[in-house]
Amino acid sequence: MHYVSGSYTQLNQSEKNQLFKYRHEVFVGQLGWELETPNGLDIDQYDHEKTMYVIAKNDQSDVVGCARLLPTTEPYLLEEIFPELMEGNDLPKSSDIWEISRFSAFDLGTDVGGRTGHQFSSKAAIELLRATIQCAIRRGAKKIISVSPIGIERLLRAAGFAAKRAGSPKNIDGHSLFACWIELQEPGVTEAAA
Repeated sequence: MHYVSGSYTQLNQSEKNQLFKYRHEVFVGQLGWELETPNGLDIDQYDHEKTMYVIAKNDQSDVVGCARLLPTTEPYLLEEIFPELMEGNDLPKSSDIWEISRFSAFDLGTDVGGRTGHQFSSKAAIELLRATIQCAIRRGAKKIISVSPIGIERLLRAAGFAAKRAGSPKNIDGHSLFACWIELQEPGVTEAAA
């Protein structure tokens, strides 16, 4: 895999279309999320000129993973859609705290008609997360916050990331979700992500 990173304005239109189509196929097609996806593209109010992306591509240049990063100085998903996951704690608003969302390491395969995608290995997901963390660090992030399924917690800890809950998991639309902090200045995280 190789990685492409850039802001909404730095990605060309073809890259954006490929990314947003991939996100639609993963989050709506594979995971069954109920999202508004005009023209089969998963694009929302959090995709704009301040948004950063990390895109994983295979040897054929197909998108096989992605992550979206937003500084918490901008409106972001946890703040506007899932604030209850913070259990009354202050929602972050700082240039050194970024939110990660739309994280996926899902191989959709090459059959466009009836894709039977599969989740990548933990190793591939961890490599994508490390690339995403490096992108955030380059932009001044010291912490990342996310809305995550509970299974991500085990993955993060097994990989040595300094992750902790910002609140208890909640069942939202049939999914067990929680707000998760990832510290970027911990020695193990910085070294592992380098």
